[in-house]
Amino acid sequence: MAEPGITLVDAAELKELMKKKFMAAGLPEAPAEETAKHLTYADACGIHSHGTVRVAYYAERIAKGGVNLAPNITFEKTGAASGIVHGDNGMGQYVCYKGLDYAIDLGKESGVAAVGVEKTGHSGMLSYYVKRAAENGLVAIAMCQSDPMVVPYGGSENYFGTNPIAFAAPTDLEKPVVFDMATTVQAWGKILDARSKGKAIPDTWAVDQNGDPTTDPNEVAGLLPIAGPKGYGLMMMVDVIAGSLLGLPFGKHVSSMYEDLTQKRNLGQFYILLDPARFTDPAAFKHRVGEMVAELHAIKPASGFKSVRLPGEGSQIRYQKAMEDGIEVATEIYDYLRSDTVHLDMYDGKGAFA
Repeated sequence: MAEPGITLVDAAELKELMKKKFMAAGLPEAPAEETAKHLTYADACGIHSHGTVRVAYYAERIAKGGVNLAPNITFEKTGAASGIVHGDNGMGQYVCYKGLDYAIDLGKESGVAAVGVEKTGHSGMLSYYVKRAAENGLVAIAMCQSDPMVVPYGGSENYFGTNPIAFAAPTDLEKPVVFDMATTVQAWGKILDARSKGKAIPDTWAVDQNGDPTTDPNEVAGLLPIAGPKGYGLMMMVDVIAGSLLGLPFGKHVSSMYEDLTQKRNLGQFYILLDPARFTDPAAFKHRVGEMVAELHAIKPASGFKSVRLPGEGSQIRYQKAMEDGIEVATEIYDYLRSDTVHLDMYDGKGAFA
């Protein structure tokens, strides 16, 4: 039974509704299909900030010219194990999915692949990409830039983005190990959710315009990095590798997601893939990772916990349940998806669904 204001939707229906909305906005079928597939995965994992809540925003950006509808996506091999995917500012999920294809092929050919994707749009959940690489037998790391909404440690002005990092490894079990995290304590979507519900937030999430911790979501001017200077260092690393290394805008110069939807984003994403067969026996590697999973699960849980899970395992559990029982979608968003409205002209720089 879904909660009030929530509708359970079959995954296939949800994907088709989103695909039709993107095509109505002007996106060709292939990128519309891949983007809808990606967003369905995000909502099934329970990461609703990257699922259906993005559809109206994407449709608006597509309709207003902020996405190249016919990108010339090419791969430039720059070394034995390196390359650059030129995304031509196509739809982010589509560009990065095709970019991953090139990276997987290179990883299998060379044993190691370092592949950058330059000039792409917002690409969604990184776990979607590394999971697929692991299903192809490769160890994978992915990272990408985002627009400045995080204060550096000790600062009071935004500079870096939430700059996520993801990791996956194959196992001899049913599922690979998959882990995906932002380098901030909480995502911007959590701030918006607290605002809409009139709830306070912990003082460890964000700061006000003076750089002071705040519990009022309406006073938030910047997010905080995880673990203070350590998270700050990680987000800087991501920005250098997925931005400057690819000749793209960096730090505070990265384009805003919501402010001008007529402009292309010019974002960067980076994949590092490793073929276990080049380092050890691949079957033995998968078994060792599988043993690690079993040993972690066998650890006695601490007080207040039912079990020890792997990082990212909660998303996989939610995904399996959602694919069987239906995906939770806010009823107002489901109504929008079934309507004839293409986009809502609702973005004011904050990105809330209205």
